[in-house]
Amino acid sequence: MEELVIEFYLNSRSGLSPYQQLVQQVRHALRLGLLNEGDRLPTVKDVARQMAVNPNTVLKAYRELEHDGLVAARPGVGTFVTRSLADGTLAAHGPLRKDLQRWLTKARLAGLDDESIEALFASTFRSAAGEDVA
Repeated sequence: MEELVIEFYLNSRSGLSPYQQLVQQVRHALRLGLLNEGDRLPTVKDVARQMAVNPNTVLKAYRELEHDGLVAARPGVGTFVTRSLADGTLAAHGPLRKDLQRWLTKARLAGLDDESIEALFASTFRSAAGEDVA
């Protein structure tokens, strides 16, 4: 049996449609080096069944990724990654991930639930992004 390279999930609170979440998850996996050139994405049928969505939703996501030049469909074989989005900053991810995990632990010890942590991160991220622009 083939090892699953990516496992999709739906977040009903994300504000994104299911197809947009699929696209975003593939793009994130490509950026983080979790998916590499030549890796095969799960079949449309498998993703639709796992996520309980219409196969057309998965197909739409895969078509957008194909249009962006990130994957290529090979009829009867599958959909394969054609290029990565990982860059030279990939080496910095490990230490930053450790720092972020420590911060998440502190946030949980302070009593914040997942939704509060997401809200705090998102508002801080937007605020910092606004400062960088100014």
